[in-house]
Amino acid sequence: MLDPLDRSASAEAKQEHYKQVAASIHALLEQETDWTAALATVACELHHAFAYYHWTGFYRVVRPQHLKIGPYQGTHGCLDIPFQRGVCGTAARSRQTQLVPDVEQFPGHIACSSTTRSEIVVPVLNPKGRLLAVLDVDSNDLAAFDAADQVALESICAYLGERFADQIVL
Repeated sequence: MLDPLDRSASAEAKQEHYKQVAASIHALLEQETDWTAALATVACELHHAFAYYHWTGFYRVVRPQHLKIGPYQGTHGCLDIPFQRGVCGTAARSRQTQLVPDVEQFPGHIACSSTTRSEIVVPVLNPKGRLLAVLDVDSNDLAAFDAADQVALESICAYLGERFADQIVL
């Protein structure tokens, strides 16, 4: 496992770190066929690779218009999120990444943790565009995430969507 990268690292260092994390994820999941095990592995790898990732996990589509927590790393999170609420719901509904520098400025933000200050949520879509899950990363720091985080996390989520495209979706 890599040493955690601090958010003050250069853009080049961050990109290189994400490349190494992605390579580790690909290697760990090479023979894996279980969706939950894959999500747990990705959440763990990401959470421990970046010092500014304070909550890292997935919300899975388990019934129409609702996301269910897990797997994740960090303190407790919201258990069930309707598509109509919060940053995760917005990402699920729009099928677009939500990069939120200040959660208090996001209309309808759900405060699962009082310490969260910024957030990025990336949809996991299968090749047909069906939503499987969203990756949610929270930070206790304002403006913790940037375009480099977005590009790298979108790539990892695209890999998951392709690799586990046959997951049951509602």
